[in-house]
Amino acid sequence: MNVSKIRTKRVLVCDDELPITRLLQASLQRQGHSVVVAHDGREALSAIADSEFDVIVLDWLMPYVDGLEVLREVRSSARHRNVKVVMLSTLAQDADIVEGTQAGADHYLTKPFNPNELYTIIADL
Repeated sequence: MNVSKIRTKRVLVCDDELPITRLLQASLQRQGHSVVVAHDGREALSAIADSEFDVIVLDWLMPYVDGLEVLREVRSSARHRNVKVVMLSTLAQDADIVEGTQAGADHYLTKPFNPNELYTIIADL
């Protein structure tokens, strides 16, 4: 992927799995994006309240506040309503994917995921 052709974005990565947040943070930063990491739903909501993001990569199953609730909060806020959200979850049943997209996810990827697919989605948003 040619970094010079990608419009850099401010990305919030929300996941309680440290290897995933490390991978995504390092890879997205190498692509020129600005990345903030949250390790649970409360941290995610705090980051969203404090900053503007272009894209949120959001795990569903997180401590304290789950990703679906974070997504609903984002979509109910006039300030953040247009932020692009990519759900990234182990919940892979059709009903889960439908629930996530109906709650407002722009994309839904299941774990394990192909990082290059995620990077392409972010670049296209």
